[in-house]
Amino acid sequence: MFQRIVIALIHIITNTFFRRIDVVGADNVPSDGPLIFAGNHPNALMDGWLLTAKCGRWPLHFMANAKLWKYSLLAPVLTAMGAVPVYRREEHDGEVDNQHAFEKFYEVIESGNCMGVFPEGVSHTESQLVKLKTGTARIALAVAVRGKVLVKIIPCGLNYIHRHRFRSQVLIEFGEPIVIDDQWMQDYQQNEQETVRRLTEHLADALAIVTLNAPDWHTLRFIQTARRLYKPSKASLSPGEYVELSRRFVDRYLREIENPDMQAFRDEVENYQARLDMLGLKDHQLRHRVTLGRAIGKMILRLLTMLVLLPIAIPGALLHLPVGWLAATVGERFSYELDDIATLKVIATVLLLPVLYLAIAIAVGIGFGLGWGLVAVVALSFSFIASVRIIEAEASLLNSVLSIFKLIRLGSELDDLRVARAALVEKVRSLVEHYSDPGMPRIFTHKDFGSAGDN
Repeated sequence: MFQRIVIALIHIITNTFFRRIDVVGADNVPSDGPLIFAGNHPNALMDGWLLTAKCGRWPLHFMANAKLWKYSLLAPVLTAMGAVPVYRREEHDGEVDNQHAFEKFYEVIESGNCMGVFPEGVSHTESQLVKLKTGTARIALAVAVRGKVLVKIIPCGLNYIHRHRFRSQVLIEFGEPIVIDDQWMQDYQQNEQETVRRLTEHLADALAIVTLNAPDWHTLRFIQTARRLYKPSKASLSPGEYVELSRRFVDRYLREIENPDMQAFRDEVENYQARLDMLGLKDHQLRHRVTLGRAIGKMILRLLTMLVLLPIAIPGALLHLPVGWLAATVGERFSYELDDIATLKVIATVLLLPVLYLAIAIAVGIGFGLGWGLVAVVALSFSFIASVRIIEAEASLLNSVLSIFKLIRLGSELDDLRVARAALVEKVRSLVEHYSDPGMPRIFTHKDFGSAGDN
């Protein structure tokens, strides 16, 4: 029962935190048989939750840092999720014994279930995959040679549009399975270390295909700006198209990095982005000329939306605020290390919300009957959704207010930037036409771009 509650809450949290979750390659995930889901690790606890919610297989057992079992608050949740404690060598001066954990994973796989791993080892904020640990390959090969099941590794790419932003978007891409066939097993029995190394490299290549990677954050930011300039003004990118277009830009740029035309274009784009940063502007604010009247109209519309939702949202906000405060307190006071704080906050919220809803249902049920207790819980849920919508409307309202101030203050500078932007749009589209692979299907066609002045 507790396990079902935890899984249901994981679905609720991921679908609440992200406005849109797209899954690509779901047909690469077999509906039965043991699997090892191997993903990149850019967003700590959320990575495991997204895989749990969207991989289509359950139970999904994860490796987790053994230190997390020190928290009495976390231990039952981790156990309910099927997590297995693993000790990191770097945290124990290289002296660790994970044989019990490995045996547990052998048991999971040989019983036909699935496990999830993050071969990078730790969550990170790099612009590309970091060197993979060999543990995933070792487990897959070791359990395969035992001969009880056919082992498959599913590469999982977790691509966040804005990793920590509430109501953002994410693309989960499942790559083609890596099957540990007879050849892999034979090689492993002949040369264990070399085969583990080769399988780890093969997995790294497979993960690179389903993730977005750039040499550094400066290059990635340049690519993102170039992609925005290239995109037709009326087009809307799904998370999958966003990531695929960015991959293509990275690939072509790195192929032509020594080309003087490409170097000159990057300098112009970075100069344009620097001007935007200095003025506190975003590129999308220059796509369409916004009049003062239109900006004020949007501000009024968003204000009215907030006023309509406010009476519905107030009860939910008042009742959920203590949960947020208590979760934050737990995270700050009971964490052993800084990187545990976010994990404890989320887990505390997961545990406290059912307690809150149950307490309200009981209190209302005692006073007015069981039926009204259930109605109160449903009403509270709608109130919570309304409070989320108000937060979104509040952010949009702030953008409208800032747009009005910028329209009044900047004037001619905005006109100069629009001219510079139009020139960059023409240049990036020309470069794409010249350097793109003619055999690759286009995300946009000439019809999407419309007239030459479409920015």
